[in-house]
Amino acid sequence: MRRTGLGEGGPGNYVASGYSVYEEENEHLQEGLRAKVNALKHLSIDIGTEVKYQNTMLDDMDTDFDSTGGLLGATIGRVKQLSRGSQTKLLCYMLLFCLFVFFILYWFIKLR
Repeated sequence: MRRTGLGEGGPGNYVASGYSVYEEENEHLQEGLRAKVNALKHLSIDIGTEVKYQNTMLDDMDTDFDSTGGLLGATIGRVKQLSRGSQTKLLCYMLLFCLFVFFILYWFIKLR
């Protein structure tokens, strides 16, 4: 923006040196603001990348839980079928095996 009468020092006019001080201060503040905006831009891009990664991980976990639920459902069905019969010894072995498998899984997850 060009102002007429700069440097004349008359009443109502800006002095050139005072005006340039304000311009330099504005330039300095503008650079600081530009740096902050760039930092926020990079931060928001990093957050977006992390959100995409987390969503992918959650989708994978959902698939794993679904398959595990199906496996457990089938196992429970077999245990119910065994309980209908008079094979109590086999039922006890199956129950002990299930407890052993859950204990091993718990131990494996705990060490992770």
